Amino acid sequence: MTANSTLESVKQYYGKVLSSNKDLQTSACCTAEAMPAHLRDLLKDVHEEVQDKFYGCGSPIPSELEGRTVLDLGSGSGRDCYLLSRLVGPQGRVIGVDMTAEQLEVARRHVDWHTRRYGYATPNVEFKQGYIEDLEGAGIASNSIDAVVSNCVINLSPDKRRVFSEILRVLKPGGELFFSDVFADRRLPEPMRRDPVLLGECLGGALYAEDFRRMLFDLGCRDFRVVSSSPLALGNPDIERKVGMVTFTSRTIRAFKLDVEDRCEDFGQVAYYLGTVPEFPHGFVLDDHHLFKTGMPHLVCSNTAAMLAQTRYAKHFKVLGDTSTHYGLFDCAPVATTGAALPSGACC
Repeated sequence: MTANSTLESVKQYYGKVLSSNKDLQTSACCTAEAMPAHLRDLLKDVHEEVQDKFYGCGSPIPSELEGRTVLDLGSGSGRDCYLLSRLVGPQGRVIGVDMTAEQLEVARRHVDWHTRRYGYATPNVEFKQGYIEDLEGAGIASNSIDAVVSNCVINLSPDKRRVFSEILRVLKPGGELFFSDVFADRRLPEPMRRDPVLLGECLGGALYAEDFRRMLFDLGCRDFRVVSSSPLALGNPDIERKVGMVTFTSRTIRAFKLDVEDRCEDFGQVAYYLGTVPEFPHGFVLDDHHLFKTGMPHLVCSNTAAMLAQTRYAKHFKVLGDTSTHYGLFDCAPVATTGAALPSGACC
């Protein structure tokens, strides 16, 4: 299957075959991962049609976004963009990029409706038709974006390496990639990768976890973090027979545009969370093995210290120590990487 035919197949599936998320044949593109309470409250103010035609596998919306510029890759009907519109506020900006005309039509139809509902004088959301493999063609400048999000879309791309390369190009130094997607525990055979239903259901293009790690490393992103992970129960006997023994998981991943090391190194640094992110007064979750309890000292590796002190989260943390004295590898027990588990890029 060529890149162009893959893109056309995806356009056909999301533009013509599906009329709403109720038409999906599996749970892969719309998993039941619990949305945080503060986002559920905002969802009440998102137009019903936008929600009905939304397809996603997680809640990849990070914190601390007020006044920021956020890019949503594969924005579809615009649900996450409209949630982000509230989080960035009237001084922030949200850009949605999607290639499917039918989805963009739904998203654009409700821009004025949401602007009035949110009480903004002018819209802070715009939707661009384009390909996530070519963000330059969509008019996204280098070093211009504070956070890139994506909700179960990158798996649909025939050129994932170019997608991640473009993400790292457009992010500002210290900017964050925060995305949810479907991963596989092995490389998929060609018949599965070219099956239009498996592709449209977010399975045929699922990345093998280790290939994802290698790809980011090759692009200069030496540490990424798994925020959450859940196995996919497909719930469709015909599709389960097609995929056989392959195990799929939905994962939320974060990575930063930072110059960090490929291993967790110990410099004796300590981090304190100040409890100042409004929706998280008692603790802040960086990833699946870093819960920073408010006011409690936490020993951290140099990569984690950088993620807290050299990004937009810096004002919410006090990080003590520097990298002048090295104590060897950071003592951090690894998360199990058997089966479908996805190893982080560096720190456990």
